[in-house]
Amino acid sequence: METLLHLIHQYGLPGMFFLIMIEYACFPISSEIVLPFSGAMASTQQIDYLLILAVSVIAGLLGTSFCYFVGRLGGFPILERLCKKHPKMQKSMDSCYQYFDKHGRSAVCIGRVIPICRTYIAFVAGALKLKYSVFLLASFAGISLWNSILIGLGYLFRENWGLVQRYYNDYKAFFFCTLAILALVLIIRFLRHRSQNRN
Repeated sequence: METLLHLIHQYGLPGMFFLIMIEYACFPISSEIVLPFSGAMASTQQIDYLLILAVSVIAGLLGTSFCYFVGRLGGFPILERLCKKHPKMQKSMDSCYQYFDKHGRSAVCIGRVIPICRTYIAFVAGALKLKYSVFLLASFAGISLWNSILIGLGYLFRENWGLVQRYYNDYKAFFFCTLAILALVLIIRFLRHRSQNRN
């Protein structure tokens, strides 16, 4: 991980873009470290917060689109092979399927702030043939929420981002539950508003 953080420190915005993109493409990199550190580095280098946020969202959409199309083109056989090769994935994949069955399209957005789901939800959405435009829109909402918070923490507390990370690790269960509830409330309100407008 130190090598990756050094990449951000050395190459600035392009390094942040690359690492965020491959993290969303399901490479084994922790967004809980990369995103706050990117925010801290952006603040130190006087890169505007909205710029680093926009760059991170574009990187996230590119990375997650890769996973979506792997799932869509390869379907369930690829996911099954991945689970056989990495047995620990099976539980996460099963949770994603159940969550997707229960919440449908909103699962893509809400799943972005839930640790068990956020890594594999794009594979599942692709394998279940969710329309790409719907996937992209839901991903945009979830990624924007997730990135704005974690990058914002690093941006605001650049000199103490390690301390923020420690508190985050201690209270992340509460943090994720709060984010998931907030996302669900916003989605329900949006769907109700759209339904009322149609009527």
